[in-house]
Amino acid sequence: MTLHALDILALLGYLGGIAWLGVFFSRKNKSTEEYFVGGRSFSGWVIGLSLVGTGISSVTFLAYPADAFKTSWIRFLPNVLMPLAVLIAAYYFLPFFRRGKITSAYEYLESRFGVSVRLYASASYILRGLIRISIMLYLVAILFNQVTGVSLVLCIVLAGVFVTFYTVLGGIDAVIWTDFIQTLVLVAGALLCLGVIMFDLPGGLGQVLNVAVEHGKLSFSELVNGELVPVSWNLSLSEKTGSMMLLFGLTIWLTMYSSEQATIQRYCASKSVHEARKGMFWVVVASLPIWAFFMFLGTSLYVFFYHSSTPEATAMLTGEIKAEHILPYFIINYLPPGISGLVIAAALAAAMSSLDSIINAVSTVLTVDFFKPHILKNKSDTYYLKLARFFAFMAGGIMIAGALLLSVTETKTLEHTALVLASIIISGRLGLYLFGFFTTLGDARAAWIGLSSSLLFTLWFILSENNLLPASLTVPFDLYYTSIVGNIVMFIIGFLAAAIWPAKKRNLVNLTVWTQDDTPLQ
Repeated sequence: MTLHALDILALLGYLGGIAWLGVFFSRKNKSTEEYFVGGRSFSGWVIGLSLVGTGISSVTFLAYPADAFKTSWIRFLPNVLMPLAVLIAAYYFLPFFRRGKITSAYEYLESRFGVSVRLYASASYILRGLIRISIMLYLVAILFNQVTGVSLVLCIVLAGVFVTFYTVLGGIDAVIWTDFIQTLVLVAGALLCLGVIMFDLPGGLGQVLNVAVEHGKLSFSELVNGELVPVSWNLSLSEKTGSMMLLFGLTIWLTMYSSEQATIQRYCASKSVHEARKGMFWVVVASLPIWAFFMFLGTSLYVFFYHSSTPEATAMLTGEIKAEHILPYFIINYLPPGISGLVIAAALAAAMSSLDSIINAVSTVLTVDFFKPHILKNKSDTYYLKLARFFAFMAGGIMIAGALLLSVTETKTLEHTALVLASIIISGRLGLYLFGFFTTLGDARAAWIGLSSSLLFTLWFILSENNLLPASLTVPFDLYYTSIVGNIVMFIIGFLAAAIWPAKKRNLVNLTVWTQDDTPLQ
């Protein structure tokens, strides 16, 4: 595709604005306190909308419309219990991260279980984060390659260097403000797509709703032998059901709001606990409508191409071409000049809002959890600030290298391997935090026994899924539920180990929900 001059101007204007923010905030970053948590000065609405951008990512921009186009709204189900997860986090998890000047999500684990558990959780976050950003950069480069015709390798390098540039310079201030702007750009891009669809369809919104209802596109259904079949609502670990997808979503969201560094860092960057909670509620108020909107965009694309069928769109429905190509295909062929550039900018915004957050979080964890307390002690704050920037730069370099590796190898196999590694790495993390928050039992021994059991259980799952075990040893569960069961294993085994080997009596004030004092939260 050859971009129109208006598209190029729109893209350059957007990218130039984001780069300027990185340079602008670099002037503020005179300390690690500013670089990591923005001086703890952010209002709730900014924190909330930046978290929306971080959580949405390019998956929302491509996968949500693709699923709704090809099947139904089933991908929306795991998000339904997000409000419950955020409510639990706001009143039960948040206090543990707002007492004292915590910067890392894993400082709590050292206070509760000891330094070894903290370092394990920190290392697992760093490794998983680097895997995630490599995959995400590769996926957004594919999209950019499709809509511009620029080579895939160049797309990876340009996008990776750009994100690394403003993140290294601007720190958390640039991350939060650019994520906030990127959320608005993302929504604006999707609105433009929907507006063009409604304008081109003879019956507009009414036609979309009528056809969607008639074809079952607004239901929670699975595609079985070319037909949409409503999901079962039974509780079952052996098949995907509506109830289990809700539980899966609750597990994912509780994990994000209890132990994900990019999220906890926003708690710490808020000016008060009140503003932090306000930010969490903003996430719910904004995220659910945005996700629903992207699902509806996919439904509208289905109706659009049902009315004006093309061989390419039909191939995406039948599976000959991946459904994730439907939105790029629409952008390339149906949006007017200028609008295409804005929507491409929205796609880039979706990816960058996750990439910058993870790069900054990895830099923070490396500095605060490893180097400052253990490897390079007693240095000046200026030294640690330079070190943090170096780590952000290195994280960006590893991200680009990982994406380039994906581009020149057997993608399906390598991507699958990366996702498997990521699932093993974070096995039991929510269970570990819940064990810390909601019991007064256990020390490092119980935590490690629980974590080891969860890791072994996850490994068993994966070996079974890949047919590497005898039939008699295969797992009777769907791999989709690994995170649910793995966290349960962590909690139960850790609890039993703590009961068998009681911890020495120690001060647990403000380390569990049962031992909090009356000290006002800041």
